[in-house]
Amino acid sequence: MPSLKADFDELIRRIEAGREFAHASFEPIFYLVFHPSQLLEVKRLMPAWTAKLANAGWQVETFSIAEHIADILAKAPLRKVWLEADRKDPLSWARTNASLANALTAQGRLQSRLEERLAALEGRSSTIMLITDLEALHPYLRIGAIEAQLQGKFHVPTIFLYPGTRTGTTRLRFLGFYPEDGNYRSVHVGG
Repeated sequence: MPSLKADFDELIRRIEAGREFAHASFEPIFYLVFHPSQLLEVKRLMPAWTAKLANAGWQVETFSIAEHIADILAKAPLRKVWLEADRKDPLSWARTNASLANALTAQGRLQSRLEERLAALEGRSSTIMLITDLEALHPYLRIGAIEAQLQGKFHVPTIFLYPGTRTGTTRLRFLGFYPEDGNYRSVHVGG
């Protein structure tokens, strides 16, 4: 397995060098792709990576997918209904997951939070955004769907810490078991 440290260093070199401007829709979107078995190691390395970026002159902002999902679900208007339905039929996973996925995607709740955060960072040239905890999207949705809807909104380098595997230059398999998806407009390092 490739070294996470080496992959992170390579990612930062690419960010600092800038992305090729041959693409008509250049946006500074980067994925650090790592095998799902390395998830805990990535979480342990986050403080060191954040400090390294800060020492290099970056203002580091983070956006935890897990924290936002937990907040959205905790404040959902149907929460009491879900809890009651779960008490009556606790093994109805398909129905439960469909309800929770709907709560995250209805009115673009999760997407709009990320969009608002990106908008607040516009014009801050020394800022970098780390988007963490993508594994919390399972089994509700994948980050590629959100990224596609935010085209044109990434104005600062944005790194998605992506647990999955690469199957080509632009194709990724979320968590290593979802079908591969090639709908990413980003630079991928690792995996």
